[in-house]
Amino acid sequence: MNDERFPGLRRRGFLAAASGAAALTLVGCGGGTADTASGGTPKRGGRLRAAFAGGGASETLDPHLANLFADVARAKALFDKLADYGADLSAEPRLAEKWEANKALDRWQVTLRKAAFHDGSPVTAKDVLYSYRRIADPKQAFRAKASLEPIDLDASRATGERSIEFVLKRPTAEFPNILAAFGAYIVPENATKFDDRPIGSGPFRFVSFSPGRSAVFRRHDAYWDGAPLLDEIEFVVANEESARVNALLGGQVEYAHELNPTTARAHEGKGQIEIVRLRNSAMQAFCMKTDRAPFDDKRVREAFFLIADRQELVDGALSGAGEVGNDLFGKGYEYYAADLPQRTQDLDKARALLKQAGAEKLKVTLDTSAVAAGFTEAAGIFRDQAAKAGVTIDVKMGSKDSYWSDILDTGALCCYRSGAMPIEAHLSQRLLTDSTTNATKWHHKDFDALYQQAQSTRDKTERAAVYQRMQRRLYAEGGFLVWGFADWIIGTSRTVRGVESKAPANTLDWARFDKVWLA
Repeated sequence: MNDERFPGLRRRGFLAAASGAAALTLVGCGGGTADTASGGTPKRGGRLRAAFAGGGASETLDPHLANLFADVARAKALFDKLADYGADLSAEPRLAEKWEANKALDRWQVTLRKAAFHDGSPVTAKDVLYSYRRIADPKQAFRAKASLEPIDLDASRATGERSIEFVLKRPTAEFPNILAAFGAYIVPENATKFDDRPIGSGPFRFVSFSPGRSAVFRRHDAYWDGAPLLDEIEFVVANEESARVNALLGGQVEYAHELNPTTARAHEGKGQIEIVRLRNSAMQAFCMKTDRAPFDDKRVREAFFLIADRQELVDGALSGAGEVGNDLFGKGYEYYAADLPQRTQDLDKARALLKQAGAEKLKVTLDTSAVAAGFTEAAGIFRDQAAKAGVTIDVKMGSKDSYWSDILDTGALCCYRSGAMPIEAHLSQRLLTDSTTNATKWHHKDFDALYQQAQSTRDKTERAAVYQRMQRRLYAEGGFLVWGFADWIIGTSRTVRGVESKAPANTLDWARFDKVWLA
């Protein structure tokens, strides 16, 4: 089967030259070793080709528009943030060397490390303030806007070339999470165009970009965190999982992002390719829009919570490679409300709730797409589960290219997923009235106020209690039916080393190609 936006990548694994130049032969290809994915002695050189599902001809290298995993992988190769999330989801310094709050927690002093952009100019406080003000522009819909909301950017100022005083609208105890926010990349002051030779401060420099097909970046020798071992990284777009797998098996790529559990099982331990599992990295959910029928009635939402057989969904859609969810994001993360009872299927109660809501013979469309592993399988399984409660679900297949933008505002029910981020970031980006990716249309000013209260609470125990209160409400009447948490599965050739196996998707060490090498 061909990937329509990458005609050279076919089911048999043939990959035509995806950039202006033919793909380079890799140093050290052939033979391989018995080393693990992270073992062996680091070696410099070669081009690594990484296959990701992409966004089609509308793709951009603007880091503030990064949304898909392919976008983020490209963005983190070219750009840096002030901080990023470690494997435990705590904020780790990156371009920020250190940060310090005043006693009131409403002013934070950030000191930048010595770092340079690809054109040799230093990364300065002015670049940081410009980047954040660009993200916060009310005329734009940049994803990190909601995360940056606590900062009063008009009052914040540079206190030196490499120092910034951030003035906050209210005390914020977890300000470092803001610096690590998804999409909060630092760009040069006054930068507005990013698809033609963008300038960043990341580990790789721009070479070429063909939206929906390929991007080639070259090692940035002056990178502040040490030059990458690879000469070049090429990001190849291949939306079909079979295309990514066959390209990997055929030697046309060396890294295949997001494999299906069945694929992993078929190849794990067989010696031809390496399988890397990032355990329970991805929230799997159905998203109900709470501002429109039928899900504007919380009884219908509760009925859908009770229709779901989560174990059947994990076993069927994920082939067992994950664990059940409980309608809340962030299982195992700090502040997660683990004491709430695990929901199980209760069709009798679901039918009773639907009857109370006047929705006994409910018909609803479920939007899905082959854009993510398990989506189409989960839709079919849930359709059959719903039929047992008298609900007719019409599964509608959407475009892989535009699925995520399509489901943000249209439809009533859709398949949804998320990589890792702190629970606080999930709340700010998706569940506040003004959140830019509020797919459930959860608009409640009192909920917004609770979030602000949590952010302003210095005592961690008291702050946790507020987050627990927010999660109890979402558990009772929210729009996310979180049925599972999936393993994130990556395939690599046996020549690839340095792929971190303990980094959930969206964290610093996920898709971190500056630390990867070819054996």
